[in-house]
Amino acid sequence: MNDAELLRYSRHILLDEIGIAGQQAIREARVLLVGAGGLGSAVALYLAASGVGQLSIADGDKVDSSNLQRQIVHRNDAIGKNKAESAAISLTALDPNVRVTPISQYLSDEVLDQAVAAHQIVVDASDNFDSRHAINLACVRHRKALVSGAAIRFSGQVSVFDLRSADSPCYHCLYADTQSVEETSCSRNGVFSPLVGIIGATQAAETLKLITGAGATLNGRLLLLDALTMQWRNIGLKRDPHCRICAANSPALRAYGA
Repeated sequence: MNDAELLRYSRHILLDEIGIAGQQAIREARVLLVGAGGLGSAVALYLAASGVGQLSIADGDKVDSSNLQRQIVHRNDAIGKNKAESAAISLTALDPNVRVTPISQYLSDEVLDQAVAAHQIVVDASDNFDSRHAINLACVRHRKALVSGAAIRFSGQVSVFDLRSADSPCYHCLYADTQSVEETSCSRNGVFSPLVGIIGATQAAETLKLITGAGATLNGRLLLLDALTMQWRNIGLKRDPHCRICAANSPALRAYGA
């Protein structure tokens, strides 16, 4: 890092748990962010401000006026633009040191698999269970750390699935894709605007901790927030030995020779 970067990130460097080595790790990190909506906005802004070296943002949606209540990475003049491209403009203006790569499409199948393989950490800020399960499968295949978040109405949750570890649960261990889970959306159910910021900022914090090794992450834990009462709950998670995605003999792992 040069003198300007040492000054810019000095408040991180002053932290014993991060220091120069940790900030250098942040500068060299490659993070894939899936989703540039409410959660993704907070994640992207904090990761860019923290100096993450390579930040790829994938989203095939366009900015709508109803997004601006909570999707704070976008501005009024971005209405009609692709969200990934809009976010890239804001983030580059925030910190030109960060290499922001917009991926202006929804990731699926081989494109998703290749994107996950090319990055160090994946942050899931998507808004539907199909996407979350697909992202989880790719992370299990490539043993990538996954930071997962969700928010609706006044309820939020965040967890880390550090799939580099053999005993880590995966997202499928928590929510099997065979479960009957009600699919909810902000457009139908509403969402409290600061909630996505709280959950997204927590996802960014967990991502930076994974990069630097600072503290203990939420791997093996699910953090739940009721924003109406501002009460947090912490639930322990264990790997399902029979999970069809991450179990030792699962087809997902056998396909990659794991």
